[in-house]
Amino acid sequence: MSKKRMLKCASGLLAAAVVSLSSGVQAEGNYVMGTATTGGTYYPVGVAISTLIKVKLEPSTNISVSAISSAGSGENLKLMDEDQIQFGILQGLYGAYAWNGTGPVPKAYKNLRSVSMLWQNVEHFVVTTKVAKTGTIEDMTNLYGESFSIGARNSGTEGSGRFILGKVGIDLEKVNLAYLGYGPSADALQNGNIDGMNIPAGVPAAAVTRAYANMGDKVTTLNFTPEQIAQVNSDFELWTAYTIPSGTYPQQAEDIHTIAQPNILAVRDDVPENDVYEITKTIYENLPFLNNIHPATKAMALEKAIAGLPLPLHPGAARFYQEQGLKIPDRLIAE
Repeated sequence: MSKKRMLKCASGLLAAAVVSLSSGVQAEGNYVMGTATTGGTYYPVGVAISTLIKVKLEPSTNISVSAISSAGSGENLKLMDEDQIQFGILQGLYGAYAWNGTGPVPKAYKNLRSVSMLWQNVEHFVVTTKVAKTGTIEDMTNLYGESFSIGARNSGTEGSGRFILGKVGIDLEKVNLAYLGYGPSADALQNGNIDGMNIPAGVPAAAVTRAYANMGDKVTTLNFTPEQIAQVNSDFELWTAYTIPSGTYPQQAEDIHTIAQPNILAVRDDVPENDVYEITKTIYENLPFLNNIHPATKAMALEKAIAGLPLPLHPGAARFYQEQGLKIPDRLIAE
C-alpha cells in the first residue's frame, strides 16, 4: 500500500472515530480504544493502530478497533471498567495506580491486562533559564511564589507531574499552579505569564519545540540526577534515564538528561485470547506501516515490548511474545 493511500485511510478513520461511547461494542470482534485529546500523541497513535488493524486484519478476521478521543488515562480506566471501551492507552503510572488501587484511582482494576509498551513519555520540565540555578529538578524550588503550568486539570499530565515533583521533595502548595494544555502552556511561557511548564511527551514534543524556537537560551529543560531518579522510582519502577541529544530542539546546545515512563496499550481481560494475539502479532509484523502514519511509533520495537509494563500481560499478547523468544517475567504472567 502506498503512503498516500495509507494516509488517506488514516484520515478517513479520524473522521469515523467520533463514535458514541454509549453504543459499546457493536458486534463480536469490533472493539473501541480510548486515547486522549486530539492535540496530543495518544489520539493519532491510537488512530494509527486502528488503521493498521482495519487494513491488515479486518478483511481476514473481522477484528476491528475504532480509536476515540477521551480525557486520557484516568477516563480510559473508567471506560474500560464499564466495558464502554475494551482497549485504552495509559501512562505507565496510571497502569500501576490501577493495578494497586492507589493514587487518584479509586479502586484496583484487576480485570485489566497489558498488550504492549508503545513509546516512552519523556518528562520535560521546562523553566525560564533565570530560575535554573543547578540545572536539575531541584530548581523547581526556585518557582516557589511563581507560576508553573502543571497540565490540564485532572489530566495524566497533572497526575504524573504531581507524583514526580512530590517524590523529589517539591512542595507544590508553594507554587502558583496553572492548569493548561501543551499548546497554551508554550504560549503562556513565551508571553511571560508562567515561568515553567510540565510537558510529558514523545520526543520531539511540539510545545517544547515552539518554546525553544521562540525563546532559545531563555528556557532550560531540567535534568535528573541518578539520586533523583531513585527518589521518583521509590514506589514504582517505571522511570528510566533518558537523554535528549543536543540539537533535538531549536537552539538546544547541550544534551538533556531527563527521565521517561512507558505509555502502554491495555485491554480488558475478557477480550478473547486469539483476538489479542492477532492484534499484537499484526502490530509487530507491520511496524513500518505504523511508522509511516505517526513518528511516535518509531520508538516501538519487539525487544522493548514488555519493558516497564505495570499490568500482567493478556494471554494473547504473552503467547505472541513467547513465540518470538521473549522471556516473560513472572510478574507479567496473569493468574
